[in-house]
Amino acid sequence: MERQGKKAIVLGATGLVGRLLTRKLLKNAQYSEVLIMGRTPFGERDPKLTEIRADLHALEDFEHLFSGDVVFCCIGTTKAKTPDKKKYKAIDYGIPVTAAGLCKANGIPAFLVISALGANPQSSLFYNRIKGEMEAAVLRYDLPHTYLLQPSLIGGNRSETRKGEKLAIKIMGLLQPIFRGPLAKYRIIEPDTIAEAMIYLAEKPQATPRIPSDQIQKLGQEAKS
Repeated sequence: MERQGKKAIVLGATGLVGRLLTRKLLKNAQYSEVLIMGRTPFGERDPKLTEIRADLHALEDFEHLFSGDVVFCCIGTTKAKTPDKKKYKAIDYGIPVTAAGLCKANGIPAFLVISALGANPQSSLFYNRIKGEMEAAVLRYDLPHTYLLQPSLIGGNRSETRKGEKLAIKIMGLLQPIFRGPLAKYRIIEPDTIAEAMIYLAEKPQATPRIPSDQIQKLGQEAKS
């Protein structure tokens, strides 16, 4: 039987943005199927939801499942959570790049991935350099619709305790009034806004693949209006 709506694949569906995104896709009438992949149980059920328990470090083993209209990649870690640089790169670079390659191989036209503000393959900062290298590698697949979302510090309540991140959010919160004009891209952005912007981008193509934080904010607000 032919699908009546679109099919989305979400990697990182149990994360802060990924869970919100998945819930929104399940409520979106344009999507008839949402496939999520990962090792952690999503813990929610829906007739449109298909959950595959998978090691995302071995995505190639699940190539047969990569079919549909769009892949959303919400995978990411932190230095505190993954101090080993090799393991860090395997997550923040390896998983998104492999996913983009599977999209290319299987004819999935749209790939959206959460990167970071400051991503630059030439950066002296390891985190920014890895994100920049990931962006460059993903773009080399030349998919019809690729969007690299570059959020600033992401707000919201996380399931795990990250003291350093909480402190950064608190400090950045106090500085919000000065982040105007060219500095607007440094404002804290909410995970719900990122999720809304991702769905918006999947439906309404943009002229450029890199979407900085202030643009994510605008698109997310437009999607909600």
